[in-house]
Amino acid sequence: MQVARPNRMRMAILPIMALEFSLFALACSNSASPAVRAASAGVSGGISPSQKKGLIHQGKLLFDQTPKEAPDYVGNKLSCSDCHLRSGTEAHAAPMTDLAGAFPQFSKRAGHIISLQDRIQECFVRSEAGHPLPANGPQMTAMVAYIDSLSKDPSKSKSYPGRGLIKLPTLIGNPTRGKAVYVSQCAACHGMDGGGDPPILPALWGRDSYNDGAGMNKPAKMAAFVLYTMPENHPGLLTAQQAYDVSAYVHTMPRPKFNQAYARY
Repeated sequence: MQVARPNRMRMAILPIMALEFSLFALACSNSASPAVRAASAGVSGGISPSQKKGLIHQGKLLFDQTPKEAPDYVGNKLSCSDCHLRSGTEAHAAPMTDLAGAFPQFSKRAGHIISLQDRIQECFVRSEAGHPLPANGPQMTAMVAYIDSLSKDPSKSKSYPGRGLIKLPTLIGNPTRGKAVYVSQCAACHGMDGGGDPPILPALWGRDSYNDGAGMNKPAKMAAFVLYTMPENHPGLLTAQQAYDVSAYVHTMPRPKFNQAYARY
C-alpha cells in the first residue's frame, strides 16, 4: 500500500529571573562556550542581540553535533539532528519548528506533565543513550535558546502542518522481508552491520545507536520516519508495508539498554 507523501520542504519563555539565574550559573562553568560565557557576563544588563545570537548558534551546534559538543552526556554517536532532520526544521521528521510554546504538556511515556527541558532530557537518556544535562547548565540553556528561535513566538503554541511524523495505517512488519529491503535500500549507507558512518550516517543498531527506550525503537514510529525520509537519495520510494517491514527488521537487532534510573524522562 503506497501512502501519499506530503511535499518536503517549552515550556513557555522562561521567566526573566529564571533565565538570569541559569545564565549566571553558566559563568562558573569551564565547559561553557565563549558565546555562553558572554551571555552570562551580560546578565546585569540583560542579553544583547549579539549575545543571544551566540547562544542560539551554540544551541544549533549542540543539536547538530551532539556527541562532539556534549561528550559527557552522550553515550553513543547520534546527534539530535539524526532524527530531527535539517537541524530540526524538516516537516514530518519530528521538527522543532513552532514547538516551544507547546510546553509544558502531558507526556504519555513519562506519565506526567513535562517541560521542554524534560523533553530534551528524554532524548539524551534514550535516543542518545546517555545522561541528563545539568538543568541550568550551558548546554541546556543553549539548546532551549535554539529551539525557541525556531518559533515566531515561543510563548504561544501554534499548529504546524509538519508536526511530528507522517500518519500511517496500522500494519504488521515482517522482519524477513524487511531484511531484503534493508540490504537493497539501506545497507549502502548504514552498512550491513547497521553501524553507519558517524557522524555523517547514523548507526541503526549496535553500541553507537539509540537504546531500547527510544521512540525509534518502536517499529510503527520508525516506519513513519522511514517512509517519508528514506532512502535519503530517493525518499518516498518505499511503500508503507516495506517501511514497516524494514523497521521490524531493525527492531530485531541488538542495541544499548535503557537505564531505568532515568525512567522519569
